[in-house]
Amino acid sequence: MKSAPVVKSAAALLLAAGVAALIRNASLAQLPAPSNIPSQPTGNMKEFKKPGPAQLKEQLTPEQYAVTQEAATEPPFHNAYWNNHAAGIYVDVVSGQPLFNSLDKFDSGCGWPSFSKPLSATDVVERADHSFGTTRTEVRSSVADSHLGHVFDDGPGPTHLRYCINSASLRFIPVDRMEAEGYGACLEPFIKAGLYQPKATPAAAPTNSPAK
Repeated sequence: MKSAPVVKSAAALLLAAGVAALIRNASLAQLPAPSNIPSQPTGNMKEFKKPGPAQLKEQLTPEQYAVTQEAATEPPFHNAYWNNHAAGIYVDVVSGQPLFNSLDKFDSGCGWPSFSKPLSATDVVERADHSFGTTRTEVRSSVADSHLGHVFDDGPGPTHLRYCINSASLRFIPVDRMEAEGYGACLEPFIKAGLYQPKATPAAAPTNSPAK
């Protein structure tokens, strides 16, 4: 039978190893999103034409393709945005369609980005998902039909919804980059929240009235 000091020492080593693993995983989870994604259309979504599977496989990482096109699920706490607290919007990695606002993001403890609502009810499509012997509500983007994640009814008020979304299906655009990337129309909530200061419009030069 092991003595108490030996048992305590072994327990301390196991605890230290667990803490180290948590720190390592937290660091990995905060890695930036892959940078090999080409520029996505940010204008009129009605003009978007979804690329075929072969082109999407070239544009997306294997994980992004598996999640958006094959409804795979990325690991919790080991993805780009689960712990992202920066101000900005999240767009569909396939089409560039604006989907979620950081103002509606909250820490649900599930290990995936969680939002209380999408930017607009028309931005997402809900479908019944009966996989794995359960009944859930799948969420897909309305333009590119990308699998995003699932929505649950255990979120905060006032919606009481939790949109549990895969980071691999999203691209994050910081608030200070939104206008440059064509998402100026989505800035109003950040302006009202005091998180973005609109650039001053240069005053027009006075015109001289013709001499009478």
